[in-house]
Amino acid sequence: MPHPRPLRADARRNRERLLTAAASAFAEHGENASLDDIARRAGVGSGTLYRHFPTRRALLEAAYSARVDALGERGEELSRALPPGEALTEWLHEVCVATIQVRGLKSLLGSAVTDADAPMTACGTVVNGTAARLVRAAQEEGTLRPDITPAELLRLAHGIASAAELGGGEAREIGRYLGWLLDGVRRRPPHVVPPERPNRTGHPPEH
Repeated sequence: MPHPRPLRADARRNRERLLTAAASAFAEHGENASLDDIARRAGVGSGTLYRHFPTRRALLEAAYSARVDALGERGEELSRALPPGEALTEWLHEVCVATIQVRGLKSLLGSAVTDADAPMTACGTVVNGTAARLVRAAQEEGTLRPDITPAELLRLAHGIASAAELGGGEAREIGRYLGWLLDGVRRRPPHVVPPERPNRTGHPPEH
């Protein structure tokens, strides 16, 4: 089967602008978002939109996949730029923000993100793989406790996103909730038992 031809630079930019505009429009208007309005937001004609995405479903799937793929790419960037513990913290914050942003897309797609035979299931693989690498690095660094798994940490992050969404989804709320979570999962130094104080005779107390 021949591989699709790579897009020219201008076509690639148009596609990226369409995906950004689509994510915003679907978040604001749900399934009733106008495709013509999406094209206008992206600064292209309707014909350009339909050449890239012949159906509404194709546009929804591409917008969802692009947002999730960006999380994977961002994780790699952070791992190169920051110490492991800091990279994990920053990435989890972006996961929380993205969870709120893509929730509407996910509900519009319905079974496309849960059907095991659907191509959208690859999105979960991207996020889970990135989480596994970042968590392992933070544990090896000694900043993350060793008894937490990537899947558990992601579930906690999704819970934070849900809580923040109830409060309006502000980044400040996400940061506060995530800070409390990370305070609980950071690795602590071993507990040191203080030496016993001598009694008045100068000798340790008898037991």
